Amino acid sequence: MTDITSELKARLIVGRKQDGRCVYDPKAKRELIEACKVPGVSVARLALDHGLNANLLRTWVTADKKRRASTGIVPVAKTLNPAAAAFIPVLPTQAQPRETAPRLEIRFPNGIKVEFDDARDDQLLSLLTTLSTLPCFDSTKA
Repeated sequence: MTDITSELKARLIVGRKQDGRCVYDPKAKRELIEACKVPGVSVARLALDHGLNANLLRTWVTADKKRRASTGIVPVAKTLNPAAAAFIPVLPTQAQPRETAPRLEIRFPNGIKVEFDDARDDQLLSLLTTLSTLPCFDSTKA
């Protein structure tokens, strides 16, 4: 058992009720609940190391999660290096719409490829209308 674990275990129980149940230090209880939230930590192992029933510790963790959800409290992680957690403001920028000219590429069944760049909409419409009437297109009704 590490020194931190034994120190927390010593602070956890502050007394006993008349019926024999333990009275727990709120600060030590909070530290133990936070320790349970560390990824990869076994709640049962923590309970065993601190002389608690695993179901009791699980109940504390669940109650804390419900309390935080109902009050809207967001947990804040402690960082060892404050410089690493420096606030860097992120300013949103408005996306500028890109003006792209219409581009049309046509591949004919005989292998001819026609490309139109920077054509106006009305020019493309008239070209497509004309091409759709040619007998080489499937869209024509002969």
